[in-house]
Amino acid sequence: MSRFKLPHRAVTFLAATAMVATTAGIAFASTAPASEPDRTARASAPSGTVTSSLKGWGRMDYPDAGQDIQVTVDAHATFKGVGWSKPDKAWGTFRVYHRMPATNGEPEMVNWGDFKVDCLTSGGPTATVTGRIMRTGGNTGAWDGYLKRHIRMGISFYVGAGKDSGPSRIGLSGGTEEGEPLLSKCMAPAADYKVIKGGYDLTDKAQAG
Repeated sequence: MSRFKLPHRAVTFLAATAMVATTAGIAFASTAPASEPDRTARASAPSGTVTSSLKGWGRMDYPDAGQDIQVTVDAHATFKGVGWSKPDKAWGTFRVYHRMPATNGEPEMVNWGDFKVDCLTSGGPTATVTGRIMRTGGNTGAWDGYLKRHIRMGISFYVGAGKDSGPSRIGLSGGTEEGEPLLSKCMAPAADYKVIKGGYDLTDKAQAG
């Protein structure tokens, strides 16, 4: 996972690599699930536009089997038409949650962050979501610095639809360090980590209404 930084023992998960889903509500560690999408924005979408949405929760495969990384997302966007790649408007939330088990006398470590969606793009079974961190939690304080700087992170999704499509996958960006530019909107690495539990529901550019 790119830039995966966990405190001491491992570097704070992907330096933002997967820690925003729901730590309590949607199988996370503690706090409510992502907020409902802005119904007013959705209802007022201009006629002729199309919308995309991505919802769900998943547990991600990770090389260190003892670690638990979960991503929850509720993202929505409107586009001027099917051929437009970037949205006119995007809203919603996502959470990345990361837990490392207690080892060598050290306590269990939990880190999570909630993000406000600022871009959702989609195409076929794939989607990319970005957002700025707006809340952090856990017992490590690993992302408190990101919160102060309003870091943007990105997640890519491949949503498998059947036995011949292969497993769904997630790709997680890291948070940029101090002095580095923010990740651009709508950007995320390849979806390279398998979803081993849960799943996502992707609607790709459907007619608004």
